[in-house]
Amino acid sequence: MKYKILSYATLSLSLLVLVTSCVNDEDLVQADPNLATTGTFWKTDVDAMQGVNATYAALIADGTYGRSTPLLLDLKGDDARSYSPWDAMYNVGRFNNSVSNFAIYGWAYETYFIGINRANQVLQNVPKISMTDAALKNRILGQAYFLRGLYLFHAVNMFQNVPVPTEIAAIYKQKTNAEGWLQVIADFKAAADLLPTSYSNITGLDAGQKGRATKGAALGYLGKAYLFTKDFENAKTTFKKVIDLGAYSLMAKYSDNFTEATENNSESLFEVQFDRNLGGTWIFPTGGTPDTSWGKASARAITYGPRGFGWTDVQPTFALFNEYKIEKTETGQLDPRLDATVLYNKPGGVKLYGVDFATYYKNSPKDLNDLFCKKYENTDTKSNEFDWKSGINERLLRYSDILLMYAESLNETGDTPGAYTYIQMVRNRVGLPNLSTVMPGLTKTAMREQIGHERFLEFPLEGHRFDDIRRWGWLQDSAKLAWLKSRDDEFNSYLTGREFFPIPQGEMDNNIGTIQNSGY
Repeated sequence: MKYKILSYATLSLSLLVLVTSCVNDEDLVQADPNLATTGTFWKTDVDAMQGVNATYAALIADGTYGRSTPLLLDLKGDDARSYSPWDAMYNVGRFNNSVSNFAIYGWAYETYFIGINRANQVLQNVPKISMTDAALKNRILGQAYFLRGLYLFHAVNMFQNVPVPTEIAAIYKQKTNAEGWLQVIADFKAAADLLPTSYSNITGLDAGQKGRATKGAALGYLGKAYLFTKDFENAKTTFKKVIDLGAYSLMAKYSDNFTEATENNSESLFEVQFDRNLGGTWIFPTGGTPDTSWGKASARAITYGPRGFGWTDVQPTFALFNEYKIEKTETGQLDPRLDATVLYNKPGGVKLYGVDFATYYKNSPKDLNDLFCKKYENTDTKSNEFDWKSGINERLLRYSDILLMYAESLNETGDTPGAYTYIQMVRNRVGLPNLSTVMPGLTKTAMREQIGHERFLEFPLEGHRFDDIRRWGWLQDSAKLAWLKSRDDEFNSYLTGREFFPIPQGEMDNNIGTIQNSGY
């Protein structure tokens, strides 16, 4: 399923200004015959499907996975660095976002709540529709719960104390971080109860469509929410449910998780659908009412692209590069995830966008000896990224993440020996030796550190590393913080509280009583 962008008044926030005069209020309200309204929409199965499709559409906007959200998730980690000339981007990794500059983090905040608003409209209106297909109705509601949970997951995880809208209203009070997580968990639970494992063996308007939320995706994110709130018992139980579905398996080739040709594969629990060939005169959605002129492509590739082929706003760190070299494969080779993640002047030569790396950068010693992003780049199919249109889907949740989060849950609940099995499944794919042989008998604390290492090498530049750093409390641990500073000098400007982004000033101004996050 590639998202269909809709233009309905019911699917965006609007404000009707009424003027007091001798004219009756109802005389001032005139419906635009070219737009659907709440009175004319939400009548049929098709309306319900279009409503949930518009909720998905917020995932491809500039504020979400069109560009901003990957930046916000990646740049604070020790796997990524930025020398972007754009201060709003440069300052993300330096924990120095300005409350007065809405760019990037503010766009994300805004778009998460646009997505939540659309999900709420589906959840409020679809139950009232007398649909001919009851199973379809449940699937639509399940997707709306999942998407609301996903948008809220990002808002709570990145902005700490945010409103938690569960119905349509004019004003939403700020809630605590704990209250936000409770709603995230409730939404993913509801979604898991309503969603199918697959759309392959169903009938209805969504039959056979890939890209829609599934039971596995909902359970995966539910387990992740439990893990992030340190409810390890529930996390363990939930991740095991995902494994027991039998619906997922690791791709034989690690790099197949980041190319357009291998999208929606057996390892993917949920991914954002992009397609550079689907219409649109705009490069990508920037916000506001959905419109058919919006492009459906991603700007990630140009933003992260190597010098001369993209803007090079994001680069891998040398800490990441060096950590890949710590352990060789059983055949004595470098970990293949290095070449799938990083472009560098590899001995023996390496191609990027059809040219030789060493040849292209031979007159620029700095670039010749630097590191660039390979993951999610169209290095094998395009000559550069300057059309701003990448069709590579963003993989938000992979089965390898489920396996490693399950291993972590096992370790945290006292089954450290059991964690070895699931870690090794991920290591086997890239040919690394048996962990129980090379590092037998790890204690709970030592295994926790090893899981940190395993996750670092499996998920760099995928938006997971800083989430891990924050939830593990490393920024509050003086020894760990010093270690992070030694790996990535961007951590030198970290201030307490700035593991979260600030609440945008517009939210502070318009939502009276909102309290700014500490540190800003």
